Amino acid sequence: MNRVTLDTLMDNIHRLPSLPAVVNELILALSNEGLSVDQLAHGIEKDQALSARALRVANSPFYGMRKPVASIHDAIVVLGFRAVGSLVTTAALTEFFKTPALAWFDQSTFWRHSLGCGVCCRKLAGPAGLEPEIGFTAGLLHDIGRLLLVVTCTREYEATVAWRDRHDALLLEAEREVLGIDHAEAGAALAQHWHFAPEIQAAVAAHHLPDTGARPGYADLVHLCEALSHGLDLACDPYAVVSPLLESAPDRLGLDWPRIAAVLPDIELEFASYESLIPGAA
Repeated sequence: MNRVTLDTLMDNIHRLPSLPAVVNELILALSNEGLSVDQLAHGIEKDQALSARALRVANSPFYGMRKPVASIHDAIVVLGFRAVGSLVTTAALTEFFKTPALAWFDQSTFWRHSLGCGVCCRKLAGPAGLEPEIGFTAGLLHDIGRLLLVVTCTREYEATVAWRDRHDALLLEAEREVLGIDHAEAGAALAQHWHFAPEIQAAVAAHHLPDTGARPGYADLVHLCEALSHGLDLACDPYAVVSPLLESAPDRLGLDWPRIAAVLPDIELEFASYESLIPGAA
């Protein structure tokens, strides 16, 4: 079976459909502080389906609105642009990839874990001195390379999963053995292709093994929060195997376990507000 080279991967990425225009606009707008609320809302509302899905989450009990938010403009005023941008980006990405019915891959479980990691990152980013919405997006995207490989290299990835099961190995090890590339590398390439911020690209690339010699950042946050998401079983995946967690991970972020434990109920509550965006959710 042919291994997947970076050139092959990039060819596959370039064959993907384009992201919805509104998401590309949002990525650019996050770095443009001069845009008005009206301009931002108008750009998002061009895609009515995405706007409706995002508003459904904004009106969930978690946000505690005194009255329903009826427009993206109002949601931006109440929640802030970055939070609404995260909602819209999430709504778009969970609809972007369509996997066939596969016995060895469940897309709903995948997105539950990704969203769980994103919510954990949002809740712990502030205490760690990081930007919550950047943390959320990094957490949401951290395993996107896995979904990319499932969609574009389905036969090869099925062999990867079989190798993992046969050798009782971690998925990362199986990917490197069978494919010659792992989902962190694949995800970083896709995040770069989509022009996400450099810190998000770096977090996706290094979330399994952050550089402990560098200043703590989003890779450290995602590394910790991936383990927390598994620990809380937000994906409802009885077969999940937690990747090794660096013992220094909380300390590097200026966190301790009592402080982390204190936010776990809020993580579970916020995660519930996103469930309507998960493919296959009721």
